[in-house]
Amino acid sequence: MQYRFDGPEDAPVLVIGPSLGTTWHMWDRQTPELSQHWRVFRYDLPGHGGAPAHAAASVAELGDRLLATLDGLGVQRFGYAGCSIGGAIGADLALRHPHRVASLALVASSPRFGTADEFRQRGVIVRTNGLEPMARTAPERWFTPGFAAAQPAIVEWAVQMVRTTDPGCYIAACEALAAFDIRAALGRIGVPTLVLVGAEDQVTGPAEARTLVAGIPDARLALVPGASHLAPVEQPAAVSDLLLMHFSTAWQQDTSAAIPVLPHVTAPAAPSTPFVPVAEIAPAAATPDAATPTPDDRYEQGTKVRREVLGDAHVDAVNDTADVFTEDFQELVTRYAWGEVWSRDGLDRRTRSVITLTALVTSGHLEGLAAHTRAALRNGLTPAEIKEVLLQTAVYCGIPAAGAAFAVAQKVIQEETTPPA
Repeated sequence: MQYRFDGPEDAPVLVIGPSLGTTWHMWDRQTPELSQHWRVFRYDLPGHGGAPAHAAASVAELGDRLLATLDGLGVQRFGYAGCSIGGAIGADLALRHPHRVASLALVASSPRFGTADEFRQRGVIVRTNGLEPMARTAPERWFTPGFAAAQPAIVEWAVQMVRTTDPGCYIAACEALAAFDIRAALGRIGVPTLVLVGAEDQVTGPAEARTLVAGIPDARLALVPGASHLAPVEQPAAVSDLLLMHFSTAWQQDTSAAIPVLPHVTAPAAPSTPFVPVAEIAPAAATPDAATPTPDDRYEQGTKVRREVLGDAHVDAVNDTADVFTEDFQELVTRYAWGEVWSRDGLDRRTRSVITLTALVTSGHLEGLAAHTRAALRNGLTPAEIKEVLLQTAVYCGIPAAGAAFAVAQKVIQEETTPPA
């Protein structure tokens, strides 16, 4: 990972993670204060800020890459603060590697980011139109209207951060967020946690923050007035004070003091005693070999894959219309088509989408073509590639069949790839 250090070499390490579409510079205003007390380690996501464009498929993979980087630098135990997807990485590390994380701050984060459909839709838009639609709408997602109007230079800086991000890495991060869901695991986060959120955040707002606080046993909430999603940029002094207070107390395992609601926050003095790791690092537990899936496993796997490919809205609609007469058929489809065939490793999902589109045109089953055109876009096919698939079917399946398919696919592609106004 691309990274930088600030602060004394002999100080305990505080890792700080960025949000999607930003770089480590989103923490520039916090670094001078934090680096007086800790050795601040900032990193960039793949393809962000000039970092190598090696896309990561999941939040866990991003966490593994971060740990590998820290291992190479000899850093074993650390505090962690992250914004949005950066917070997701920190929460994942606290769950999978609790012996590494001394204290945690989740900024503008969530146990689940919106819906999987929303993030996969964002990936479709970027794959078709590039990052310009995301760059254009970033200010309204990240800042309050008053701040955006008063700080045009910062708004332009934010837009340029998005524009210079690698599209493939951005799409992969969207896919990672689509699959991220730790709601059921929050109770296993065992480190002192600060949940910090802008009061006007429309992306991951106070409701998501309260879900984190309710689920994490040792978590406290800090609500920052006058801030939206990028609270560290919009209210830098307030965020700095809160992080200083949290890591100066929670890192010493003293969590009795409550985090106050801003704006009346006074930063505490630096800890008088240097941080000392409280335990040796235990070796990671070995992962057992995956067992052969049972029939119930195949149904669960099929449900997961079906939702990933067709989307929650489609699957929910199918389930809502199922009754005693059709429920066994839907279970068969989920278990066999999605839990066995679509879950096999022999072909990637792009290839399976090409085959499925062709088969639907060949058989004349155009009632399923719209759903699988959406699925093809989510699985990584571009509109141009879908056009080539349908042109190929015109040769081998007939002009009338292909013509009808083009009409269905055209409507879906227009709906799915049109950027938000």
